[in-house]
Amino acid sequence: MEYGHFRDVPLEKVENAEGASIQWLIKKEDGAPNFALRRIILKEGGCSPHHSHNYEHEIYVLSGKGKAFIEEKEYPLEEGSFILIKPNLKHQIKNTGNREFVFLCIVPL
Repeated sequence: MEYGHFRDVPLEKVENAEGASIQWLIKKEDGAPNFALRRIILKEGGCSPHHSHNYEHEIYVLSGKGKAFIEEKEYPLEEGSFILIKPNLKHQIKNTGNREFVFLCIVPL
């Protein structure tokens, strides 16, 4: 797929996370040669796993409020916020608001 709408993309549960779902909007199977675009939804009180990996990812917040915890630092996130998470840094994203926290996340394939 090269064109679509998020409502048509299956919502999958994120493993080892609380109240987290993911939609793979653009992926390798769609013909993307370098990057995947994901839409992630954290329910109220939800969070991503606390983890690290050897690749970067970029996040852009669509709605809600949350925090990014990267190593020993924390960064407030809200609609319009963006953040780069560099490779090999321990990180976690948490919903700190009272509604869904929704963001786009770009990762290399």
